[in-house]
Amino acid sequence: MPSADGPEADAFRRIGERPRYDGGFFRVVTGTFVGPDGFTFEREVIRHPGAVCAVPLEADRQSVLMIRQYRAAVDQAMLELPAGKRDIEGEDPKVCIARELVEEIGREATQLTEVARFYNSPGFCNEETICYLAEGLIECPREAHGIEEEHLTVERVALDDVEELMAAGDLADAKSIIGLLAARAVVAGARAKSSQPSIFGA
Repeated sequence: MPSADGPEADAFRRIGERPRYDGGFFRVVTGTFVGPDGFTFEREVIRHPGAVCAVPLEADRQSVLMIRQYRAAVDQAMLELPAGKRDIEGEDPKVCIARELVEEIGREATQLTEVARFYNSPGFCNEETICYLAEGLIECPREAHGIEEEHLTVERVALDDVEELMAAGDLADAKSIIGLLAARAVVAGARAKSSQPSIFGA
């Protein structure tokens, strides 16, 4: 079986696409591709500007702030990290997530560190999410945009409870699971590094 990153994978080429639907912040297109054997095929693809999310770490470095927000696509309220679309072309993603933190949880972050970058559903969509660890949180007035944000709730979640929340089905949002686990690894690494004895002694 060919390797996923070997010559066979590299031999695929996109040779064109035609628009099908423009929904404002995303577009649906039909892409035409050529496979390694020269066979031409088509796939429906959603073009998305990308997104950002953040893990707002509290001062105790053991808990984070999350939101519970209604999502029309699945018709239920979901426990999620603060997030948003990168719908301003050319905008620095850190500026975008800083705005979302104010809008959704009423916090400004004095430090934003990228901890993960991933494609949400590469089988049909090119949406890429950049996830940040947000530290040094400063409380500020919320600036909710839209009816869902107006009615969301902010919840405090312990990093150690991630697996339990997943098992219970209360944490089922992919970007939030990825972001929480990535941030927890960063926090654990920093904690382990700080506990190592100095080579210069006390």
